[in-house]
This record gives sequence, C-alpha cells and structure tokens, in this order.
Amino acid sequence: MEAMIQVRKRGVLTLPFELREKYAIQEGNTFHLVDLDGIFVLTPMTPLVPELAREIERARLEAGISTEELLQGVREQRARYYQEEYESDQPA
Repeated sequence: MEAMIQVRKRGVLTLPFELREKYAIQEGNTFHLVDLDGIFVLTPMTPLVPELAREIERARLEAGISTEELLQGVREQRARYYQEEYESDQPA
C-alpha cells in the first residue's frame, strides 16, 4: 500500500485508516522510529512489563513454586543485596 501523509503542527502524522485497521493501531500505541538514511521505519514497541510478568509466571510454574515462595525468595535476595551494597562498607 502506498499513501501520502503530511506533517502537521508539532510534527503530527496521521496514518491512513486502512493501515490503522489492518495492524490494529490505536491511540496511545508507541513505535520505535529508525532512520535508514532518509527511509523511516516504524516498528511497534511491545510493553515490557506484561511480557516480563508472563515470563516470570511461566518460570514459576515450571519450577513448581508458589507465588509466596517466589516473593519470599525476592525478599531474601533484596536483603542480601542491601547488606552487600550498603552494610559491607561500614566499619565493624
């Protein structure tokens, strides 16, 4: 598909309806813009938090641990990190 688009005030571009519909582009979607010597490539940005949450849940299920066990492990690791980073420099 080819389309003409125009830069408006504040650099706003309007994507043609057909493209927005075809790729389910909605208001608020974020894109990464790559400039290849004057050829602009837009790629959708995938929100990392939901993807990360799915990956953590998958790993938790594979390991066979409960959510509480996972959270307890995070708390313990955070305490070890804090002790190593902030308490090891203090004189005994």
